Amino acid sequence: MGWSLLGGAVPLYPLYALFFTATGLTGGQISALFAVWSVTGIVAEVPTGALADRFSRRAALAASGVLQAVGFAAWLVTPGFWGFLAGFVLWGVGGALASGALEALLYDGLAATGAEDDYVRLSGRVDAAGLLAQVPAAGAAVLLYRMGGYQLAGWVSVGVCLAAALLALRLPEVPRTAGADDGDGYFATLARGVREAVVNRVVRTAVIALAALAGLDAVEEYFPVIAADWRVPTGLNPLAGLVVTGGGVAGAWLASRAGAGRFQQCLMLAGAALAAGVAALLRVPAGIVLLAVFYGLYRLVLVLVDARLQRVIETGARATVTSVAALATEVSALVLFAAWAAGGLPLVAALTALLALVPLAAKGVPLAAKGVPLAAKGVPLAAKGVPLAAEGAATGTVAAPDSGISKPSR
Repeated sequence: MGWSLLGGAVPLYPLYALFFTATGLTGGQISALFAVWSVTGIVAEVPTGALADRFSRRAALAASGVLQAVGFAAWLVTPGFWGFLAGFVLWGVGGALASGALEALLYDGLAATGAEDDYVRLSGRVDAAGLLAQVPAAGAAVLLYRMGGYQLAGWVSVGVCLAAALLALRLPEVPRTAGADDGDGYFATLARGVREAVVNRVVRTAVIALAALAGLDAVEEYFPVIAADWRVPTGLNPLAGLVVTGGGVAGAWLASRAGAGRFQQCLMLAGAALAAGVAALLRVPAGIVLLAVFYGLYRLVLVLVDARLQRVIETGARATVTSVAALATEVSALVLFAAWAAGGLPLVAALTALLALVPLAAKGVPLAAKGVPLAAKGVPLAAKGVPLAAEGAATGTVAAPDSGISKPSR
């Protein structure tokens, strides 16, 4: 959780689009940069997942932070289209390295001690931390910009990314054991992961379900636009965004306490669709609260569906399979963008309702044996042989977006 908080609390996140404009870039050039960023992530997604599986998930997370830091440094040293382009390519590869590696590191670490049923709880807290990090990032951005402009905010961001990389190196990683997959080369690992995601019926269903749902997270990009359209004063627009983000934090944090079966997930998505639909009809500032309800229920189900995928993966290519889901999510997000362009929030609410009718998890995601989290049974992770550093992923003592790492949406 500490790694997720630090990785998400980058002051440059709220400022970089303004930085581009202040440098003199046109709207077309900025759009081109975003397109390159997205394409880089798409191309690198699955290959970098296989790298994490073949070598080290922990090293992949650390390399992600280093590449992002170097990318930001390129922006600051050579501000201009080509410098920004180079930075986005590095950031895109770095984000792809973290995607899948974090989930695999966390799940396999728990599974090694028989505590994989705790994944929902820890994953939910990591997800919540990534969202919560937007608050200090926004505050730091305002303060640093006033003190030293984009350069100061940028170099502090470089330092934050490097600190996150160092923190990633402290995360515990399960040693590789001899087995059927042991000794496979990179391309064999890549092929095994892709094959499992595509050929294995249960895994394929979980991948499609996660990708379909995760694509909805792209609606986050429109929250400021929605608030402005609902006559929220410009000065209060950031606060409205924090209210919605707070709903997402609450939903992700409470995922382990929610019913995990297929019927419960469908009900929660239906509730999210209803909240968004009513808010879209009202079109008033108070509708931000309903939007927060929508986002909270959505993030809650997203954690559960991700856990479903992690439970059904059978090979050691976990990061690769998860990266396949992330790649499919990029395609799913295009559907969300099209829905918004065609009908705005009402159509997005209708799309959410449609997803509520889809059996997102064929068997649900049990939180633990008989549905009782391990912590509730009085079995602390440390007592089961898990290093305390592993629990730091949930407590923040040692150390995971989008929507998902908590990396910003491409």
